[in-house]
Amino acid sequence: MTGRDGSGTESTTSGWERERRIAEEIGRDAGAVLMQGWGTRPTFEFKSEDIDLVTEFDKRSEALVVSRLAAAFPGDTIIGEEGSAVGDAARRRGGGGRVWYVDPLDGTTNFAHGFPLFSVSIGLVAEGKPVVGVVNGPAVGWAFSGAAGAGASLNGKAIGPSRVATLKQALVVTGFPYHRTPTQSNLPEWAALVAAAQGTRRLGSAALDLCFVACGWLDVYWERMLHPWDLVAGAAIVEAAGGRATEMDGTPFDGETGRVLATNGSLHAETVALLEKVAKSSGGSWP
Repeated sequence: MTGRDGSGTESTTSGWERERRIAEEIGRDAGAVLMQGWGTRPTFEFKSEDIDLVTEFDKRSEALVVSRLAAAFPGDTIIGEEGSAVGDAARRRGGGGRVWYVDPLDGTTNFAHGFPLFSVSIGLVAEGKPVVGVVNGPAVGWAFSGAAGAGASLNGKAIGPSRVATLKQALVVTGFPYHRTPTQSNLPEWAALVAAAQGTRRLGSAALDLCFVACGWLDVYWERMLHPWDLVAGAAIVEAAGGRATEMDGTPFDGETGRVLATNGSLHAETVALLEKVAKSSGGSWP
């Protein structure tokens, strides 16, 4: 299958198919764990902010994913949102080695309210680049995956981004940070995109937002104040599908910054320019 690797060059082979296949299986089984709790209004705890939730199903899903990845890839580092850490966590910086990032339940607030847009997100970084991504949305039956050099798929069928060429024809999506302070707000960016784009959305799962760009349902996604486990899998899928996933200023993606801009590729330069203009005019940070 023809796809794109992290450098944007065409490739017809991939060295990541075993990792992709195993992650797909793990994501499917973790999704089944989540479905045991979906629709039950499960009890939850608060994390760092009083709107940032965690449920027993986040923890059960993470335990399954981390144990299975560790068994399949004993030399790899694994970092989970709910605190799991296997291997050399120092590899997260500096681009060394292979690191799996696991979000066992991306969209916990949606899940807790019975809203079906939530997912299991499993992403692999190798030498600093996202190379494998699996995002499983069990309530809606969507299994996304991608690997550098081998393309991306939805339920086993190849996907690619849209061909929309201007923001005024684009459907764009974002999310808003749990830390609700003026200096960390992306509301000025939201207002600018509301004016510039055909439509704007906020859906509540960063991993799924990225996949929706990869398959052409959405054209642009940007967000700040996230974590690598929110972003790595989806970024790998966007890139494998033929889109672009970068920092907000267009520099290479680095999940550790918590920032991302993902587009169909055609809209990337226009969106970067708009976001930079908003940051400078509003006094916000750039990127």
